[in-house]
Amino acid sequence: MERRNFIRSMAVVGVAGATLTACASPEDDGKEDLKSGVILHSVYFWLKTDLTEDERADFLNFFKALNSIPNVRFLTYGAPAPTNPRPVVENSFDYNLIVTFDKMENLNVYETHPTHLKAIEDYSKYWTKVMVHDTLIA
Repeated sequence: MERRNFIRSMAVVGVAGATLTACASPEDDGKEDLKSGVILHSVYFWLKTDLTEDERADFLNFFKALNSIPNVRFLTYGAPAPTNPRPVVENSFDYNLIVTFDKMENLNVYETHPTHLKAIEDYSKYWTKVMVHDTLIA
């Protein structure tokens, strides 16, 4: 009986430990930490409507090229989410690129970096419009 109670109590401790681990702070979850002072560089792309599937697939290499630039803290991209239509939603773009930088100087280097300029030269043939929004996280 004593052994059974010990095993039962260890099971409770194990479940409690797993629960505490699952509820750990967001800093431990590996997600991007948008702390104060981080620069959020958000770029919207409208692609040409007559692109082939191969051209659209090739365009995605643009984002991979940008990810190799030094001082890029985090880079991700995606297509518009299928949200409900509302007057305040603008999702006519084809792709959104989000890049974060630790400080403004890093964004300034990124904007003029040869890899960035070469990627624009190589892939701008695919888009008709680009819009940039830079945000300083409070």
